[in-house]
Amino acid sequence: MENLFDKIKTIDTSSLVDKVEMRLIELLIQQNFKVGDAIPKEVELANSLGVSRTVIREALLRLRMVGLIESKRHRGAVITNPDLLAMLEKRMIPQVLDNATLREVFELRLVLEIGMADFIMERVTKEDIEELKEIVSNEPDLSDTMHFQIQHEINFHGKLYDITGNTTLKKFQKMLLPVFDYAHSSGILKKEVAVKKFVSHKGLVDIIEHGSAEMLRNGMRNHLDNHFARILL
Repeated sequence: MENLFDKIKTIDTSSLVDKVEMRLIELLIQQNFKVGDAIPKEVELANSLGVSRTVIREALLRLRMVGLIESKRHRGAVITNPDLLAMLEKRMIPQVLDNATLREVFELRLVLEIGMADFIMERVTKEDIEELKEIVSNEPDLSDTMHFQIQHEINFHGKLYDITGNTTLKKFQKMLLPVFDYAHSSGILKKEVAVKKFVSHKGLVDIIEHGSAEMLRNGMRNHLDNHFARILL
């Protein structure tokens, strides 16, 4: 005998608002809406999709929350350029991240800073190099063999992100700063490693001034090895 449960279809558990939200996004794409374009009024959308204005209003609210649309006086809702990192920033609470996630955030930093070496070498100016030298001049003489200090990290690496000229990269770095600060101050980096010579901030400045992108990538990897060796999992 055929099993009765084999004939039961899976129930679509997505809400009506979920469906309308996705349909609105599809509509914006299909109609080739651009930043600054006004979208149809609530009543027009409700009639077109066959749902209530309440459902439309809730779906539009979600699109506002993710930065896809915004309200303009006398124009209604218009397409806007979404802030790619805004939602992630609101949820970046280091105190609730487990150690494995914190390590992955540090690994993400490693990927970013090694990967942006080409941008740095291509776009750095003499003025940037002088500013980097000023930043590292305040560091201890033994900075090539001692553990990093958070303020030195913020000042130096923040300048590197500035040099790239990439606004999204700079925003991302600022968003991650609380995570690094928490990791440094919370005691998670308890693991002691044998002191070994690694590329210091001063060494990185020298590479930027006289070296190549490949040398900077290798130098950055060596510089950050000291950080990752201390992450306790």
